Amino acid sequence: MSIAEVSLGSVTFENKVDLLGMDRQALEAFFTKIGEKPFRATQVMKWIHQFGVSDFEEMSNLSKALREKLQQKAVIRTPKLIEEQRSADGTIKWLLEVDNHNCVEAVFIPEKSRGTLCISSQVGCALECTFCSTGQQGFNRNLENWEIIAQMWVANKALGCKPKEERIISNVVFMGMGEPLLNVTHTFPSARILMDDNAYGLSKRRVTISTSGVVPAIGMIKEELDVSLAISLHAPNNALRDILVPINQKYPLEQLMPALHDYVADGHSKKHVTVEYVMLDQVNDRLEHAHELVALLGDLPCKVNLIPFNPFPNTQYQRSSNNAIHRFQDVLMQAGLNCTVRKTRGDDIDAACGQLAGKVKDRTKRTAEKL
Repeated sequence: MSIAEVSLGSVTFENKVDLLGMDRQALEAFFTKIGEKPFRATQVMKWIHQFGVSDFEEMSNLSKALREKLQQKAVIRTPKLIEEQRSADGTIKWLLEVDNHNCVEAVFIPEKSRGTLCISSQVGCALECTFCSTGQQGFNRNLENWEIIAQMWVANKALGCKPKEERIISNVVFMGMGEPLLNVTHTFPSARILMDDNAYGLSKRRVTISTSGVVPAIGMIKEELDVSLAISLHAPNNALRDILVPINQKYPLEQLMPALHDYVADGHSKKHVTVEYVMLDQVNDRLEHAHELVALLGDLPCKVNLIPFNPFPNTQYQRSSNNAIHRFQDVLMQAGLNCTVRKTRGDDIDAACGQLAGKVKDRTKRTAEKL
């Protein structure tokens, strides 16, 4: 069955347990509940995630009786692929229908040394970061486990990934639509599936969760996942960050920075945080901002990623000039910070950082308020 033929599903899924979004612990509990041995979880995980199988009849190492039982009690639900767009630079964007009213986007970015999949965690975003297209679309709901991991499942199918061969997708970043740490209930199990050797087998260093600064949940990542962390900082002081990243009004820098220091303490995981900083012309790109940023970061083990702003319709911002970006970078590097400039990818198909929009039925009534 091709991914274009996979339907979203309807009443046929009622009273059936969806297996796609279950991590190994949840799958083991499911099989125990239906009177089967827990090791069946390992078998089914491999079929679903390594072989891309969504039909129980294709799971040849399961008995006929078990396959029939699964047909009665379970389902492997996958989203409908609405559109695939390919950029001139090789970037691919998929639009996936997750319900009758909403679609989300996932983006694959191929490079010589890696292939990165950027996945979404929410339908839209409630944080209203002013420089981000997703934040201007409104917010509908959190994605469920299966809707998050399905983005990896669909991407693998589309790219022709095969088990026991070199990975095409080597890294996954939760940097698509939405704020992952406002949806930990579904983001965390999805991350565990990505790292499970019986599923996608990614290392903790190759799974990154990006947050705009949901401080209480940062500690949860350290305790429960131990994956890589990226922080969408974008401003070196509270006054400016309150405007660009409004969640700063709830969790200001005085709370955020100690949380980041705690995250990398005690020899944790990567031992550094990736600091994301979008470069906005005459807004946050002046030399005074660079010096402020140096002072703010202090001795935090981190890597700073400067992101040229990617425009979208009706935005009030413009991209910083290359000269401004490199002057900013020079200040940070002279202060001893590891600082790179992100190469813009996929902007010709609106797949670059900050451009993802999908299709969102806004439940916040934000759009109406602006009219």
